[in-house]
Amino acid sequence: MYKLAPSILSADFSKLGEEVQLVSEAGCDYIHIDVMDGHYVPNITLGPLIIKSIRKFSDKVFDVHLMIEKPERFIKDFVDAGADIITVHEEASIHLHRTIQIIKSYGVKAGVSLNPATTLDCLKYVLIDLDMVLLMTVNPGFGGQSFIPGMIDKVRSLVKIREKEGLDFEIQVDGGVGLNNLVEVLEAGVDVVVAGSAIFGADDVIAAVKAFKAVE
Repeated sequence: MYKLAPSILSADFSKLGEEVQLVSEAGCDYIHIDVMDGHYVPNITLGPLIIKSIRKFSDKVFDVHLMIEKPERFIKDFVDAGADIITVHEEASIHLHRTIQIIKSYGVKAGVSLNPATTLDCLKYVLIDLDMVLLMTVNPGFGGQSFIPGMIDKVRSLVKIREKEGLDFEIQVDGGVGLNNLVEVLEAGVDVVVAGSAIFGADDVIAAVKAFKAVE
């Protein structure tokens, strides 16, 4: 059974704690938290203080996705705020292996994210150290974008690499996933699905979570 990670990027920030509690009680698995700095991506979202403030509203895994330059500078801050998984972008960290080791030194899980145009080759020497690989299925920076169809083949390629190497990291996708393409995404081999507007943009958020979780 796959894991569902609602992205709070699409939530109502005026009642963020309530929104996090709502999807948690509805049965999601992770809470996906997009952190953007206005440099690595053309948008600014939130930081450790906001994450710390909503931690009390959920006991779910806080899946923190850092879309920021030089993420190694802030790892401890996000761990202290309540992150359970910290994912950094390969393109944003000059010393990727060192950054992964910093994350793991705090006892939390480490992930690496790749933009749509970034090849899987760059992960060759760090895959053994990863708990998660996040494949962006839209260009990062904004919610509500359309899924890039070619990313399905990228998922399949990563699944083959994982099998060949005998590794067990989770494969996550983020961007443009809805009930209309969820089955195709899962059949490709995805373990964790991030969904933002498809959940928080629904008329009934609880029903949306349950509809996603009903798909196997």
